[in-house]
Amino acid sequence: MVIIEQEQLAGVPVLHVVKPEKRDERLPLIFFIHGFTSAKEHNLHFGYLLAEAGYRAVLPDALFHGERDEGLSERKLQLSFWDIVVRTITEIEEMKNDLVSRGLADRERIGLAGTSMGGIVTFGALAVYPWVRAAVALMGCPNYSAFFDEMIEEGKRRQIDIPLPPTLLALEKEKLARYDLSKQPEKLDGRPLFIWHGKADQIVPYAYTYEFYKQIKPLYEGNEDRLQFIADPHAGHKVTREAFLETVRWFREHV
Repeated sequence: MVIIEQEQLAGVPVLHVVKPEKRDERLPLIFFIHGFTSAKEHNLHFGYLLAEAGYRAVLPDALFHGERDEGLSERKLQLSFWDIVVRTITEIEEMKNDLVSRGLADRERIGLAGTSMGGIVTFGALAVYPWVRAAVALMGCPNYSAFFDEMIEEGKRRQIDIPLPPTLLALEKEKLARYDLSKQPEKLDGRPLFIWHGKADQIVPYAYTYEFYKQIKPLYEGNEDRLQFIADPHAGHKVTREAFLETVRWFREHV
């Protein structure tokens, strides 16, 4: 049995999932970040199994999503994508500090996972937060720079008006550099990382993730058990049950 509570952490609406008898204990903490246009409730199955395994699971709503929906048009939401990513990375630390300060989270045992946009957030957080002990990126992209360019080109192909001149676009791209893990893989520092991606993904390119895996694989020489990459040859932009179960197993082993 677990309890699911709606609350706010550092001003962010979240689902807080934990065993009732452990509710007020200092526990290992796992954040799970949802995808673009999704919401915290859509990943509740992750929260349930993580709580059953003894973790405190926190599922937040990203800016403009779920309870924070402001009715933006699809175009405005798309144009806000990277702002949402960076804001979420900032808020993860604020929520972590909230729980640690209240004695509810073990600062030495904190994990982070996410799907799609949440996977992108996970990679970015690994670049700036050494306190993330282990991570799972499902359908994410570590190469912020390349994916930024890809999204601009896709916008042009779809004839979406991008209201920024090239000089300002370059500045926006430059702001993302500190979160681009592909440009600073040493920031991983040997931390456990599980990556899952479907080869048929039409939303977040598989190639960026696979190239990153090949890039970082030598960094885990001698600690191969801390890095896992699963490429599903048939999956598109949807997490499979295998990936879901492997995510829970990964945290049970490493956090």
